Amino acid sequence: MRGTIAAGELWALLDGGSVPEPKGVQLKIIWRMTGNGGLRLSATGPAGQAVRPDWGPQAHGGSNWERPGAEWGAGFTFPVAGCWDIHAARDDVAGDLYLPVA
Repeated sequence: MRGTIAAGELWALLDGGSVPEPKGVQLKIIWRMTGNGGLRLSATGPAGQAVRPDWGPQAHGGSNWERPGAEWGAGFTFPVAGCWDIHAARDDVAGDLYLPVA
């Protein structure tokens, strides 16, 4: 999935997942994002409910997934159905991925 970003690129690969994702099940997401610095992630869902990653982001040293930018993995569990905005930020760029959860 390609994220929404003003300057740069943001990509997410759902590891074993499908859209829409089921609520209450941990999902591993592999991220690729251009820019500098570490990756920070947070998610906001229906009624402003916020969640942080269950784990990560963890930097990946190598991969065969060819997208621009550095790569990380992170796990999220979305507690309720609806559209979730996952916000990704580095030191000089930020973007969003909108993920439907059933």
